[in-house]
Amino acid sequence: MNKKAMNDLGFNQIIEEIASYALTHKGKQTVHALTPMVDKRQIERSFQEIREAIAVLRLNSSVPIHSLDSVTRSLEEGEKGRYLPVGSLQGIIEFLDHCRKLKRFMDDKGYVAPTISVYVDSMSDLTFLEEELRRSLKNGQIDGYASKALLKVRRDIQTEQTKLKNRAQEVLKKQSSYLQEQMIIEKNGRLTLPVKREYRQKVKGSVIDTSSSGATVFMEPKELKERQDMIEYMKLSEQHEVEQILYYLTGAVLEYKQEILIAIDVMHQYDVIFAKAKYAIHIEADVPGLNRDNLISLIDARHPHLGKEAVPLTIEMKPEEQALMITGPNTGGKTVTLKTIGLLTMMAQAGLWIPASPESQVMIFDDIFCDIGDGQSIEANLSTFSSRLVNIIEILQDARPGTLALIDEIGSGTEPNEGMGLAQAILEQLVTKKAKLLVTTHFTEMKELAHQRDDFINGSMSFDLETLQPTYRLVIGEAGDSQAFQIALKLGLHPSIIKRAHEVTYHETKEYPLDQEKLDSNEMKQQINVPRYKERNAAPKRETTFSRYNMGDNVKIKATGETAIVYKGPDDNGDYIIQQKDKKLKMNHKRLELYIKAQDLYPSDYDFDIIFQSKEYRKVTKQLDRKHVEGLTIETEDDC
Repeated sequence: MNKKAMNDLGFNQIIEEIASYALTHKGKQTVHALTPMVDKRQIERSFQEIREAIAVLRLNSSVPIHSLDSVTRSLEEGEKGRYLPVGSLQGIIEFLDHCRKLKRFMDDKGYVAPTISVYVDSMSDLTFLEEELRRSLKNGQIDGYASKALLKVRRDIQTEQTKLKNRAQEVLKKQSSYLQEQMIIEKNGRLTLPVKREYRQKVKGSVIDTSSSGATVFMEPKELKERQDMIEYMKLSEQHEVEQILYYLTGAVLEYKQEILIAIDVMHQYDVIFAKAKYAIHIEADVPGLNRDNLISLIDARHPHLGKEAVPLTIEMKPEEQALMITGPNTGGKTVTLKTIGLLTMMAQAGLWIPASPESQVMIFDDIFCDIGDGQSIEANLSTFSSRLVNIIEILQDARPGTLALIDEIGSGTEPNEGMGLAQAILEQLVTKKAKLLVTTHFTEMKELAHQRDDFINGSMSFDLETLQPTYRLVIGEAGDSQAFQIALKLGLHPSIIKRAHEVTYHETKEYPLDQEKLDSNEMKQQINVPRYKERNAAPKRETTFSRYNMGDNVKIKATGETAIVYKGPDDNGDYIIQQKDKKLKMNHKRLELYIKAQDLYPSDYDFDIIFQSKEYRKVTKQLDRKHVEGLTIETEDDC
């Protein structure tokens, strides 16, 4: 599956969210490796696992999953010939305890999870190993009853330590006049007396330590040394016996290494399944139907990141409908619609439930491509248009039957006529290659394709004229427009002005009816009333009756039928400066007629320098915007 599309559509973010529900490191790694699949049986198996896991979670949300990481490390250490420390063995006891509990937990859920409940059957019963480890470990150490030898040496140590303490008390009383305190103090594992420095020579024995002030020396009396040496030797024997027991227990664990590894795999498998199920519950997802019949049918679908507040999306593209072109106002939800369709398709193919009606149908695609958003490449020094075109070229190279292409605002970012021509040619070629297409466009002329070809259909994002807000609902079969005239009428522009605007734009007459009371209002009348007095002493003005065009309007040259773009004008003679390809021409308004208004071709904040100024001119302008450059000047079109 195309990695760029997975990233651009937000699939990787979904994977991160699912991974957060996994409890084991290995489970998180497996989730991160999830990608869309093309095998229908594999996808349906994943759907079924999630269905059963959700049923289990509704009965009991606490599934006994162990973290696994410490167990895996312990097995690796044991294989190196080392004995496992008590802490590692304690971790294995906890793991075996979780295995026993998980097996009992899932055995009890067979009636709601007939498929996944049997996965525990491959886990061996290791209760005897758990009990063996528990018998040998107690309170974080090897229990004294783990072996007869260990029990004997510990009892001997205890006996000698009792004798040592009694003898130490006798020495304490004997040497009391030389001591800072009347107490036995342990230093470096040896019992000592706190002797005043000046009486050091009075006490026979060895100096073990000195106080920070130097006033006290901690001495091991000669009478205690032999017995303390004996106890130290006995402790070495104890440690040796403990190590022998640890080696034995490590061997017992490694004897069942294969069974433990299988148990780890089973627990890891459950961790991944329940992580998917928990995410499905979180986004209120359901299982869609799957097909390879070129059918897309999403009902009440929502983007996972928009939550319950998102307006549900319903879309159906029948098998014979190869391309859907979505038009409508900016910020109307066209791009979100594309992303939702692409993302939910990827999720379903990855075996994940999706936030849509269970009556939805997702087609299994061999690959999904997308060109969404600003792909400007600073490193490659490519403009937005160039970088997006490079991406579309790659889509053209890889498109084939069974692939889905999602393209946002196709043909934008360049001269309108050429952009529209490119858009249509690209779409026609992709359909010829039998790819399934969903595109958004601001070229209203593109909607004519749906009238010319049966495999193209129109769609639009609806707009509420009462609230003047987009509804974010997709309407299939209808082409959208910017709703500028209806919005203007709603905001109070006189119907006669809007009627004229419609004539200029569409070369046809259309009435825009308005309530008579509103039509008779002063606000309306003032828009069309012409003053009947002349300004005193004002110089007579030359009356201009020529047509008015705005910068960016697409016009036709009547004599040749060629198109051009309005750059400046008009002057007092009604002449405009127009740009035809890379040349600027001066032409009278009578020789021109409106083809497409600028507002229908470009967003409101569009930078027309991209069309009318050279790349070098724009580069110099940016330099001068940042700082003064000595000797650098700009020669504009007016200067030429």
